[in-house]
Amino acid sequence: MESSGAGSQAQMTAHPIYSGMLAIAIAEARKGLAEGGLPVGAAIFDGHGKLIGCGRNRRVQNGDPSMHAETDAFRDAGRQKNYRDKTMVTTLAPCWYCCGLVRQFGFGTVVIGESRNFQGGMEWLRSLGIRVIDLDSEECASLLAEYIREHPAIWHEDIGQA
Repeated sequence: MESSGAGSQAQMTAHPIYSGMLAIAIAEARKGLAEGGLPVGAAIFDGHGKLIGCGRNRRVQNGDPSMHAETDAFRDAGRQKNYRDKTMVTTLAPCWYCCGLVRQFGFGTVVIGESRNFQGGMEWLRSLGIRVIDLDSEECASLLAEYIREHPAIWHEDIGQA
C-alpha cells in the first residue's frame, strides 16, 4: 500500500506485481541471514517488471560497510542508460546512503517491504517526486525485528549509530 509513513492509512492499493517483486527481495534477505549477515534484501526491475539485479546486505559477510542491499542490487544490475523507469524494491526503508543512490541515479519508484523498524529517508525521496510505496509487510518487519533483538550492536553499526 502506498502510505505517507509508518502507521498511516493506505492512500491506495498497491499493484499486485509488487508482492512478487518483494518476494525476490525477501529471498535475498533470507540468504543474507543464512550467511550471518543482516536480513535486508533488494531487487531492481525494469519498466516492464523484468528483474535486472538483486542483492542483499553483505556488510558483515564482506567486511564492506558500503555493501547494503540496495547497492548490491545496483551493482548486480550493471550499467543502465537511465533509471527513471526502474523500480528499486527493498525489504526495509532505505537509509540515507541508499536514498542518495536512488536520488543520484533517478529511480522513479521505490517499493519498501516495511518501515516499522527504520524509516530512513522515505519522506525525503517523496519530497523529490519519487514514488515511494510502503507495503508494510509483516514478514519483513518481524524478520528484521528479531535480528535487531538478537544483534543490536551490528544493527546500530549498520545504520551509523554504533
